[in-house]
Amino acid sequence: MQEFFEDLGKKISETADEVVKRTGDAVEVQRIKAEIRTLKRSNERDFIDMGKMIWEKFKDGEVVGDSFIGFCEEIEKRDQKIDEYNEEINKIKEMEL
Repeated sequence: MQEFFEDLGKKISETADEVVKRTGDAVEVQRIKAEIRTLKRSNERDFIDMGKMIWEKFKDGEVVGDSFIGFCEEIEKRDQKIDEYNEEINKIKEMEL
């Protein structure tokens, strides 16, 4: 009977060690994934900042790469459409008064 309890204790200890190891591994994986998310967010912010710089150069009439001109022209068209929509909203609001 004593041998049974010794084997049981040994098995419980081994299982506990395995659980601790797996938990540690899971925590490490989550830590690494968090680092990856942080790096990706930093890249996204930099991409946005680069895009804003290109847009500002385009608006100021500076030469930007040919591959960016199409994007800038589309943004410009959308900005004009937004202005038109805002004018429509203002007209509707004026009619309500």
